[in-house]
Amino acid sequence: MGSRLTEEQAAFAAAVRDFAKRECGTREQRDALTGGGREAHHPELYRRLADLGWLGVCLPEEYGGAGGGTADACLFLEETSYGMVPCGGFITTVITAKAYERFGTEQQRQEVLSGVVRGDVLAIAMSEPGAGSDVGALRCRARQQRDGSWVIDGQKTWISNAHCAESILLVARTGEDKHGGLTMFHLPAGTPGVEIRGIETMRGREVNDVHLTDVRLPADSVVGEVNGGWKQLMAGLNHERLFLAANMLGLARRAFDDAVAYVREREQFGRPVGSFQAIRHRVADLATEIECTRLLVREVALDCDAYPEKLFPREASMAKLKATELAKQVTLEGMQMMGGYGYTTEFDMERHLRAAVVSTVYGGTSEIQRDVIGKTYGL
Repeated sequence: MGSRLTEEQAAFAAAVRDFAKRECGTREQRDALTGGGREAHHPELYRRLADLGWLGVCLPEEYGGAGGGTADACLFLEETSYGMVPCGGFITTVITAKAYERFGTEQQRQEVLSGVVRGDVLAIAMSEPGAGSDVGALRCRARQQRDGSWVIDGQKTWISNAHCAESILLVARTGEDKHGGLTMFHLPAGTPGVEIRGIETMRGREVNDVHLTDVRLPADSVVGEVNGGWKQLMAGLNHERLFLAANMLGLARRAFDDAVAYVREREQFGRPVGSFQAIRHRVADLATEIECTRLLVREVALDCDAYPEKLFPREASMAKLKATELAKQVTLEGMQMMGGYGYTTEFDMERHLRAAVVSTVYGGTSEIQRDVIGKTYGL
């Protein structure tokens, strides 16, 4: 993240890089930790990150966190992504934890945030078979009983890390108003009536269907206000999009460095392919785009920390749009520069590509980000 890092942040980034190099620095190490690239999260390694105190990087000190800010969390996400550390559970955890921090009761914060610091994974369940970008169309229903408890029925889909989460932040319909009838619920793992089924994707198992049948939750499971879920979601989208941007910035940097290392060594027609103008110019363009994106993500993160009461819908959507589209571009061009080798599982580029292409879909598609940005200009 460059010269604007504090000394403490620079030391933190260096420590994360050292950990990644030591634990995940070789292809053999990464394959062993990820089942040949099919698992994005390694529980034992994740607990070691917790022991180092890094998982609570942006959580309050009273819950065991480090008391850092958004910029610190983005730094951690960028460096672990660059180092290919299989801690895929962190991205949904930090997004969900911020919702509990803002809207949860003291008891919920004590339970959930302290658990995150110790290594618990969290998931958030919004999307449904008929409600993706249009979250207000969700139909999973929570009905309040006479004693104040809730009964929930419905299905969620594309839920990242639900299979390894200690709890899920569930968004369900509690009223008829499209946006004013949504409520957040704390759903602990193992709750009767919850069935989690993995969805096979080209990245292996990372997302899940979550089926809820006659699920009963106590009255105090509500996170925030009844029928206040939409406003609470909107308040958290800026952090979500920024965290996703930092994650993909790290991936773009890694794919770029891998491609450059290859074209420096690979020879054709008697010289390294990187010495040809067509490749040099491609590398120059990608390097410039990465630097622009790094500055954008960093600046938005610093603004979020400087003005915690403000929302940054335009800037956060710009960061998410730019970083995810860049990651896709870098991995595609990296594959092109590496030729057939970029397509083989012998090299990491095809793994980078599989991680990058879906990033323009989750957390709000690129089309949604453009729509959000356009609306901030009154269009």
